[in-house]
Amino acid sequence: MRPAAPFCGPAFFPSGHWALVGAASVQTELRQAFGRWGRPQRLRIDNGCPWGSTGEFPTELALWLFGLGLEVTWIQPRRPQQNGVVERTQGVSKGWAEPETCADAAELQERLAWSDDIHRNQYPSIGGQSRNSAFPDLSHSGRQYSPTWERRHWSLEPVLVHLAEYVVVRRVSRDGKVSLYDRGHWIGKQWAGQQVYVSLDPDLREWVFAAEDGREIRRRPAAELTRANIMGLRVSRSRGETTTEEQ
Repeated sequence: MRPAAPFCGPAFFPSGHWALVGAASVQTELRQAFGRWGRPQRLRIDNGCPWGSTGEFPTELALWLFGLGLEVTWIQPRRPQQNGVVERTQGVSKGWAEPETCADAAELQERLAWSDDIHRNQYPSIGGQSRNSAFPDLSHSGRQYSPTWERRHWSLEPVLVHLAEYVVVRRVSRDGKVSLYDRGHWIGKQWAGQQVYVSLDPDLREWVFAAEDGREIRRRPAAELTRANIMGLRVSRSRGETTTEEQ
């Protein structure tokens, strides 16, 4: 059994709605969790922000996870029962923590940590043993993680390989552009209003645009897909930023 590590319980975000938390805050909590429990082999997640995307391509947060060597599996939209254990755990935590009786967010965070500690380390749930005692190997995945490890080992290659599996449909705008990760890529005004198929050439790191008959019509550099951008969750264009193609 590994030496005990600092406790890392569930985090509470006092934003009122999960979509308001933001990918950067989620990334910070995941880094802390990976540091405590080790990197998992895979994550099964839902399709809400910041996990899923209506743009077909994975979100920035998912791209970061691929670079850490994780597999990511999305459940079907509006099928929370496919992640039933997680959903049930959240309900139990809510019942034990009683958020409606907490004075503030800090008190709720303390109660969530208390509840998690009892269920993990004290409650005799398996043959009279706590979960931690019954399954000591789950105290760490054995897959290393630290900020230093990430800086040294985060890799762009699995991100590009994964993105190469996607072919998405986009409609060309009136000014001849297609939007990918909120960045405009010029295709040509002669294609305005038409649908094109978009894929990624991982070797050349280029977006490939093809007509409906499969004929390649243009390539554009995928300059946003860099190690720094993905690790910093800056693949999508920031508000007020103008790309070279749009100047």
